[in-house]
Amino acid sequence: MERFLANHEYARLATALQDYEAEQPLYVAAIRLLIFTGARCGEIEQLRWEWVQEPRLMLPDSNTGAKIVFLNQHAVDVITSLPDRRPTGLLFPSFRNPDKPITLGIHWSKIRNRAALPDVRLHDLRHSFASVAIRDNISLMVIGKLLGHALAETTTRYAHLSDEIVADAAERVSGSIARLIGVGQ
Repeated sequence: MERFLANHEYARLATALQDYEAEQPLYVAAIRLLIFTGARCGEIEQLRWEWVQEPRLMLPDSNTGAKIVFLNQHAVDVITSLPDRRPTGLLFPSFRNPDKPITLGIHWSKIRNRAALPDVRLHDLRHSFASVAIRDNISLMVIGKLLGHALAETTTRYAHLSDEIVADAAERVSGSIARLIGVGQ
């Protein structure tokens, strides 16, 4: 399923997160970390303090084995804002059982409905991260490294281009060709 956030959807999501933060700050922090890192939901839900080695998360096990998640300043800010910073344990523990991780699904459903994004899954935040990266002219090789992909083919399924970007590219390419063949000069 090809779903990634458009610019105006990011704005709606930001508003919904800000509104929900007063009710559930820990869940909002976890979702913001997903947004800023492109990490998988389970990687953030189960994230442990001992894996945080700024400016990286050193995950011992992921879908593709051990993985490094590179932390940008926004992600670092999310982590440093967490109230119970400890040397070990979960960053996002369940309120009912602190030895178990939170589950974002129910809260994501509420947030996405507030943002009027009922079809956006948590995993689509990962696709959105890659799509913004490709729009910002970051190479597929670097995007693959950011997402922890072992194969370049996997990255191509994540880095979606909006229709506007493709249409703009078509205009630029055809303009260059027109200049080369002397059309419209």
